[in-house]
Amino acid sequence: MSRLLLALGVLLTGVPVGLTAAAAEAVTPPPVIRHVLPNGLAVLVRSDASVGVVAASLQVRAGSLFETADTAGITNFLHRVMIRGTRQHTAVLLTEAIEDLGGSLDASGDVEYGEVRGTALARSWEPLLRLMAEVALRPTLPPDEIERERRLIQSALQTRGDTPFQRALDSVLRDLYGPHPYAWPSVGRRESIERIGRDALQAHYAAIYRPDRMVLAVSGNVPGDKVMRAAERLFRDMPRPPAPMNVSAVEARPRAERRLVERPVQQAQVLVGYLGPSLVDPDYAAVRVLGTVLGGGMSGRLFRELRDRRGLAYSVGVLGSFRTGPSFLVTYLGTAPPNAEAAEAGVLAEIERVRGEAITEGELARAKAFLLGNLAMDRRTSASHAWYMAFFEVIGAGWDFPDRYARAVDAVTIADVARVAQRYLTRPTVVVLQPPKGPGR
Repeated sequence: MSRLLLALGVLLTGVPVGLTAAAAEAVTPPPVIRHVLPNGLAVLVRSDASVGVVAASLQVRAGSLFETADTAGITNFLHRVMIRGTRQHTAVLLTEAIEDLGGSLDASGDVEYGEVRGTALARSWEPLLRLMAEVALRPTLPPDEIERERRLIQSALQTRGDTPFQRALDSVLRDLYGPHPYAWPSVGRRESIERIGRDALQAHYAAIYRPDRMVLAVSGNVPGDKVMRAAERLFRDMPRPPAPMNVSAVEARPRAERRLVERPVQQAQVLVGYLGPSLVDPDYAAVRVLGTVLGGGMSGRLFRELRDRRGLAYSVGVLGSFRTGPSFLVTYLGTAPPNAEAAEAGVLAEIERVRGEAITEGELARAKAFLLGNLAMDRRTSASHAWYMAFFEVIGAGWDFPDRYARAVDAVTIADVARVAQRYLTRPTVVVLQPPKGPGR
C-alpha cells in the first residue's frame, strides 16, 4: 500500500514514544534548496553527506483525481509502460544501465500523482538523473510492452478482488466516494484497462508531462548546486503547453449505509468509513489525532476494547489518507465470521463513545507520539525524503508540509478532537465482508 493510504499507521507498528515536534526540531535537518526553472519545473535538492546513496523522485500532477471511469488507471498504466523503453534504451538496456549504477529504476501512478523514481550510489547521481530524464522525456511506449503491462495490471486487479481485506477496502471507498474519482483504485478498473490503447496513452502523456506540473526532488550525498545545473540542462527545453488539465469537479457522495459482501472467506472484515477534510484544511491534524485515538496501534481504543478485552479481533486499526480533496477515515477489523455482528456493533459503539465523551490527556499524548513517530520513521531514507518533497510540492502543499503538519499535530487539543468527532463521525458507511451463511445458519 502507498504512503497515501497508510497515513495513520497500522496495527502493531512500533513507534518511539514521546516524540514531539519540538523534539524533532532539536536535530537540525540537512538544508533543502528549491529552484524553479524558467519553464515552470520545480527542482528540490536535499544534500545529506551522512549517506552513501542518492534517490530521486520525478513526479507529475496526475493520477486518479484527473481520470474518469473510462480512463481509470491510465496514469499508472502509462508510467508502467514508460520504463519499458525509450529512444535510447530498450527495457533490457534500461535494467542493465541502472544496475551498473548500483541502483533501481521504477515508475507508477497513484491517486494524486505519477512518478518516475530511482536510486543509485551517490557518485552516480548524474547518470541516474540522465536515465530518469530519458524515461520521462523520450518514452517510446512499445506496443508489445503495452500488452504485457495490460496483462500484469489485470492480474493485479484480480488479486485485489481475491484478497478479502483489499476487496472490503475497495468496496467501502466506492461507497464513500460514489461518483468521485477517489472511488476507484489507482491501478484502475478492469473495464477501463481493457479499453485503453496506445493512442490514449500517448495523448495522456502529452497532456500531463508539462513542466509546470512537474517536480524533481533529489536527496542524498550530492552537491546541490551541481544537481541544480544538471536538472536545468536535462529539462530546460521542455515546452509549456497552453492548456492545463483540470481536476475533477465531481463531488463525493457517501452512501452512508450498511452493505454486506458475501465471499467464501475464512475471516470476516468489518469496515466503517467517513469522509474527512483535505490535508490543507485546518481540521486535518485534529482528525488524524482522532483516528489515532481510535486505532493507533495497541494503545488505540479499538485494540484495547475489541481485541484485548473482548477477544473479537484478529486485526484492528484505522486508515487515513493524504488527499487534496476529501480524505477518508476508515476503521477496519478482522474477526471470525461468527463474531462479525458483535464486532461491528463494538466498532460503532466505540465511535459513538469517542463522539460523546472527551478523550484523556494520556490518550492525546499517545496519539500524537504515534503519529509523529510514524512520520519520522517513514522519512528515514533518502528515497522517502525524495518522495515526500516531490509529492507535497507537486500537489501544491509545499515541500515542507510534513514539518508544518507535525507542528499542527503537536498543537491539537482535547477540545479540537471533540469538535472534529462531532463534525466528521456522522452517518457511517459500513461494509461487512463475510462468508455466505449456509442453510439453517
